[in-house]
Amino acid sequence: MSGREKPAMSRTTWVVIVALGIGVVLLGVFAQPRGETAVPAASTAPSDTATATAPAGTADGEPAATVETPAEPTDEQAAAQAFLVEELPRRQDGDPLALGAVDAPVVLTEWADYRCPYCSVFAEETLPGLLSYVDDGTLRIEFRDLAIFGDESIKAATAARAAGEQGKYFEFQHALFVALPNDGHPDVPDDLVMGIVDDLGLDAARFATDWEDPALTNAVLSDTLEAQQMGITSTPAFVIGGQFVAGAQPLETFAAVIEQQAALLG
Repeated sequence: MSGREKPAMSRTTWVVIVALGIGVVLLGVFAQPRGETAVPAASTAPSDTATATAPAGTADGEPAATVETPAEPTDEQAAAQAFLVEELPRRQDGDPLALGAVDAPVVLTEWADYRCPYCSVFAEETLPGLLSYVDDGTLRIEFRDLAIFGDESIKAATAARAAGEQGKYFEFQHALFVALPNDGHPDVPDDLVMGIVDDLGLDAARFATDWEDPALTNAVLSDTLEAQQMGITSTPAFVIGGQFVAGAQPLETFAAVIEQQAALLG
């Protein structure tokens, strides 16, 4: 599949607003915040949000995360959870924005902005620790853009998608997160992008053409709009199987949720 393709959003997508609204009560993910946070959807760990869309504050403290078994859901909650498990994952062969087997029992969907420092922390420190679940067939990771910090965020996201046209989406993503500082909302200079293109051995002329392709920009904007319609305005945000996880939770939390969901869905 080309990075330009994007399926239409299901009408059932609106059900997910219910799932996010009941947040930690249904989904059972608890942690203390340890940095700048925003709480549009029961966010409980470091996350980032555009000031135009949600308030932000600061808090200190070490994370103390546990995963609890949810109580028996209502019919509405069960419908929301079914949406997360059955309809939200795209499971498309050849998707450049995905890692892992199409039929993996657990899908982790991530929404992130390249200029979000907490997204960078996840990409650099947490994601590598989850790849063993990808390698053993338990987990599939599907990335979606939530470009909330303006034109530079869209520019970075389209650059990653342009690299994805040459099969190097995640390699480019990791390199860009490593290169950008993990504080504030840094700009994304063209020379930095093209340096990564060179380091990855990509066809620079083809990359430049794809980077300017309006279809890639539209794909970024479409993902962003879809997330916002589901009530997600902070980054990073995740759905793992049938559970929503907000913010840069520690690796242990992600591992616990993946294993819990694998036991339920495998």
